Amino acid sequence: MRYRKLGSSDLEVSEISLGSWLTYSGGIEADTTRACTEAAFDAGINFFDTANVYGQGVAEAAWGEILSTRPRDSYILATKVYFPMSDDPADQGLSPQQIAQQIDASLTRLKTDYVDLYQAHRFDPSVPVEDTVEAFRQVVEQGKARYIGFSEWTPEQVQAAIDIAGPDLFVSSQPQYSMLWQAPEAEIFALCAANGISQIVWSPLAQGVLTGKYKPGRPVPEGSRFASADMAVSQDLVYSDTTLEAVQRLVPIAEEAGMSLPTLALAWILRRTEVASAITGASRPEQVHANAAASGVELSGDLLTAVEQALADAPVTEPVLAPGAQAGITHR
Repeated sequence: MRYRKLGSSDLEVSEISLGSWLTYSGGIEADTTRACTEAAFDAGINFFDTANVYGQGVAEAAWGEILSTRPRDSYILATKVYFPMSDDPADQGLSPQQIAQQIDASLTRLKTDYVDLYQAHRFDPSVPVEDTVEAFRQVVEQGKARYIGFSEWTPEQVQAAIDIAGPDLFVSSQPQYSMLWQAPEAEIFALCAANGISQIVWSPLAQGVLTGKYKPGRPVPEGSRFASADMAVSQDLVYSDTTLEAVQRLVPIAEEAGMSLPTLALAWILRRTEVASAITGASRPEQVHANAAASGVELSGDLLTAVEQALADAPVTEPVLAPGAQAGITHR
């Protein structure tokens, strides 16, 4: 496993990290969650990403039980705040009160005194950005988070926050990024790099589409993510005949290069120096080890050209507002 510096922080995160969006929030059993987490440590993964909203605290609580048995300095832990945590309309967003309340709740579930990275899961245009920045700064000053990041902010929102916070508060951006979803390359990568902010990307295998297991014109395989209504929540982002056909064109390219399709897809992401880590999901320990194998894999120029030609016009390349995101900025 190789490691990369996370933005302007002093954190060195594994190139492949483990996420808990759909799996450890209730998608798989507790014993499997533990087995996958142990496999991550065995593979050299030190970066674990979750969120308060994943299973309404279930994913955080699961990792709290598992990770708290290990030395706190042996892993880098990230969580998030923004999405609704109850039926109360006020129990969401990035108001100072909500941030203060949710960081404490997350730390309790995670059984730790601090998280290494606390992220705004989306931007909240209903709250003055100055208030949000100050609230996150206070979380750091109180020692409850070492660093702050954000997920799926527009370039305008990123710039507005940096203008207020200065260059040191935000160290990471978490966009969707894969061979099939290349939108962050258009604007976010360069803006963040210029401000010392790394990318830690979600859905790097396009929710499993880039494993090649989904075939054009065929039903989804039994037991796969898209066979579950609960786990297919963002299927329409990456699942279409066009993308499935493009993925099938990638299969022989990976085989000729002597690697699996997921390894090729993850190595393709890690070719970008702006990316610090690719957040992968896993429902079996062997998937963790297979994903980790992509760290350090170098892709030749000819191979990258072949990938680009195979993908053709299937990838999303223009900026798209993420699910749950809102444009706009409010100032005091």
